[in-house]
Amino acid sequence: MSDTTPYVSLKGMSKSFIGIKVLKDVDFDVRPGEVHALLGENGAGKSTLIKMMSGLYTPDAGTFTVGGEEVKFSSTRDAAAKGIATVYQELLLFPELSVAENVFLGNYPRTAAGIIDWAEVRRRTRDLLDQLDSPELDGDAKVLTLSVAQRQRVEIAKALSKDARILIMDEPTASLVESDVQRLMEVVRQLRARGVGIVYVSHRLPEIFALADRVTVLRDGAHVATRNIEEVDEQQLVSMMVGRPIDSLFPKAEAKIGEPVLEVKSLNHGRQVRDISFTLRRGEILGIAGLVGSGRTELALTLFGMTPATSGEILMEGRPVRITSPRQARDLGIAYVPEDRGLQGLVKAMAIRKNVSMATMERLSSGIFIKAGAEARRALEAVKRLSIRCRDIAQPVGELSGGNQQKVVIAKWLETVPKVLILDEPTRGVDVGAKAEIHTIMGELVKQGVAILMISSELPEVLGMSDRILVMSGGGITGEIDRTEATPERVGAAMTAHRNGIEEAVR
Repeated sequence: MSDTTPYVSLKGMSKSFIGIKVLKDVDFDVRPGEVHALLGENGAGKSTLIKMMSGLYTPDAGTFTVGGEEVKFSSTRDAAAKGIATVYQELLLFPELSVAENVFLGNYPRTAAGIIDWAEVRRRTRDLLDQLDSPELDGDAKVLTLSVAQRQRVEIAKALSKDARILIMDEPTASLVESDVQRLMEVVRQLRARGVGIVYVSHRLPEIFALADRVTVLRDGAHVATRNIEEVDEQQLVSMMVGRPIDSLFPKAEAKIGEPVLEVKSLNHGRQVRDISFTLRRGEILGIAGLVGSGRTELALTLFGMTPATSGEILMEGRPVRITSPRQARDLGIAYVPEDRGLQGLVKAMAIRKNVSMATMERLSSGIFIKAGAEARRALEAVKRLSIRCRDIAQPVGELSGGNQQKVVIAKWLETVPKVLILDEPTRGVDVGAKAEIHTIMGELVKQGVAILMISSELPEVLGMSDRILVMSGGGITGEIDRTEATPERVGAAMTAHRNGIEEAVR
C-alpha cells in the first residue's frame, strides 16, 4: 500500500439521533504516516465521525473500508482488531492499576500454561514507553500517581500495544501545560515517522499548522473541504469552520480606561499568593499570564473570597474591604467565572433559566417562592444579549456546546451587575467561532465600564485582548507589561523568572 493510498476510508457517512441528522453524507480518509486534522465548531459532527471510526456508533448510511476491505463495526473491539485506536480527552484508565496493567488490560501476554506472563508484560511495557521517549515512567507505578501528560502517554502506549495503524486523538492538549504540549507533539511526529496514521482533533490552530499534513473541516454535520495544510491559512480555516469571515479572533475594543476600581496591596495567601500588588481600572482588561502552578487561579480565588487573604489590603473604589466569602465579593461588585465551567460554574442537569438566575436567586424570590416570570424574562434577555444558541430557556445546559455553556456562566454573573469581572480561562475548550464571540462580549463589557481581570494559558489571547499584562511565577508577580510593549518573548521570559528577577525578565 502506497503512502497516498488511504488505510481508512469513509464514503457518504450519515447518522441521525432522535430524528436529527448530525452527519450528512460525509467523506473522510486517513493515510499511513500522515497527520490528518479534523476541525469544526462544537456540534459540527467531529465526535460522531470519530466514534463511528472507533466502533461506538454504527452509521445509518455510507461505506467504511479499512485496508481496502469494507467493514461494519459493532464495538470498539472490532475497531481495535482492524488497527484503529482512540485516545479521548477524558482518559479511560484505571487509576488503581499499574501502568503495565492498564497498557495490556484485556490483552495480556500469557505463558504456555495460559497464565499471565507478568515478566513479559513489564518487558513489553518498558519497550513501548521507551518508544514514546518516556524513561521516567515506571510500568509498576499506579496510574493515580501520574500527571495528566504521563497518563496520556500510557493511553498511547496502550494503543500501540494493540498494533494500532490509525490513532485518533481527541483534543489531546486540552488539559496540558505548554511544555507537555510540545512533548506530545514530538510523540505525534515520531508515530507519523513510523507509519501510523493520526486523526488529530483540536481547536488549537497553531498545533494544526505545526503537525498536520492534511485538514478536513466539518460544519453542521456536512463535509466542507479537505485541503493539504500548505494550501490554507488560519483565516481560511476559521471561515470554513464558522461559515463566515472572522476579521479577528481578538477584537480589541477601544474603551475609555477610567479610575481604579480594584486595588490590591501586598496580598498574601499561603505560598500560592505572595505579596501581590496591582491596580485594575474601569474599562480595562488586565491579563494574567503564567504557567500552571504559578498562582493565577489561586489569586482569583483569594479575590473572590473562596480562600481569603491572610494579609495585605484590598480596596474597592478606594475603600478598604475584607473579602471572606463569595457572597461578600458578589455584594461588593466582584464576579468570578471559574476555569472549570462543568464542575464549578454550572449545574448541567438544570435548565438554562435556572443556571442564569443562580447567582441572584434572592433578588428573584418572594419568601420561599421564585418569581418565575421575572426569572424567565432575565434568562430570555441573557440568551439574546449573549447570542446563546439553544432550543429554549428550559433546555438543560448540559446539552449545549462548550461555547454556549461558557456564555451561560458569563450570563449568570452578569446578572449581578459586576464592577469587576474575573474570567479564568474564558475560552478554554470552545471552538473558534464561540471564542471570537466571547472576546466580543468582553469588548462590549469594558465599553460599559466593567473592569476585567482575565487569566489565560493561551498567550495569543493574553497578547490580543489585554491592555496590560501581569505575569506570575511561584505565587508572585514577575512582570508587568503594557500592551504596546508586550511580545511572546518578554511574556515567556517573565513566566519562567524568579520573583527577584523581574528587571531581567521584562527588560
